[in-house]
Amino acid sequence: MDVLWQKGRQQFGGLFPGGPPSVRGLLIAATVAVAGIGIWSSYYTVPSDSVAVIQRFGKYVADVPPGLHFKFPMGIDTATIVPVKRQLKQEFGFTTPGGNDPYQSPTDGRRETEMVTGDLNAALVEWVVQYRISDPVKFLFEVREPAATLRYVSESVMREVVGDRTVDEVITIGRQEIESEALFKMQALATKYAMGISIDQVQLKNINPPEPVQSSFNEVNQAQQEKERLINEARREYNKVIPLAEGEKDQRIREADGYRLKRINEAEGDAARFSALLSEYLKAPDVTRRRIYIETLQDVMPGIESKIIVDGTTGSILPLLNLDRQRENQP
Repeated sequence: MDVLWQKGRQQFGGLFPGGPPSVRGLLIAATVAVAGIGIWSSYYTVPSDSVAVIQRFGKYVADVPPGLHFKFPMGIDTATIVPVKRQLKQEFGFTTPGGNDPYQSPTDGRRETEMVTGDLNAALVEWVVQYRISDPVKFLFEVREPAATLRYVSESVMREVVGDRTVDEVITIGRQEIESEALFKMQALATKYAMGISIDQVQLKNINPPEPVQSSFNEVNQAQQEKERLINEARREYNKVIPLAEGEKDQRIREADGYRLKRINEAEGDAARFSALLSEYLKAPDVTRRRIYIETLQDVMPGIESKIIVDGTTGSILPLLNLDRQRENQP
């Protein structure tokens, strides 16, 4: 003991002045150390977006809300922090620096993205699954490695959904349908397996054909976009011309209806005037005939430039009858 103490003093300098410690001193130091470790391990803090799952000798006890809490020290109680309010995500085929899921294990991204479509073509599909831990107890105890299980489920569902469609649908127009169907099937499997996970969204990222045929698929994609552009331009021109034509059609119809009513009213008025004139004619034929003659001359004579009056009894022209003087005096 003394020899060891001397060697210790030579190695650590003057950290232990005096003689070797007694057994009582060692016991006191050990007791203080154990007490410090016990105090240090008896409290813990739960973040605001998490809960703590407490296990006593490995058996589940309770869930603890956010805040400062105490537990039995020395490994009697263990607290596992589970982020239940944080949205987690798993990335397939790519990796965002600093944005990985803490439960995500390293995988072969290249292998995950290689899929076969329904028409036996190949496609490289990258996607993201966003989820939350809805039940921390099920997440920790019901399924072994639930995050890895979710990854296997997601890959299986995505391969199934992509395998039901052609490569053109997968690359161009079928993205939204693929996301919706994959989300529905993943939610159903997560509920069936009691994983304690709620899947919020499935989002497709890059979808590309294999490199040997990528240039050809790009040309097809550009042609598809050009087709959509021309269709949109045609619809825009249609929406600009057709309403104008409809308006002109309605205007013509209203003008025709107005003209029809005008002609009908004029005809009815003429018929009524003729009927009234006929009744007066039957009462006094000579007077009515002379009146009609005079009224007709009043309407016709002003429009005649040169007028010659002939006396019917003598057959001679009436002299000095200037019928245009009144017209010349008019402004």
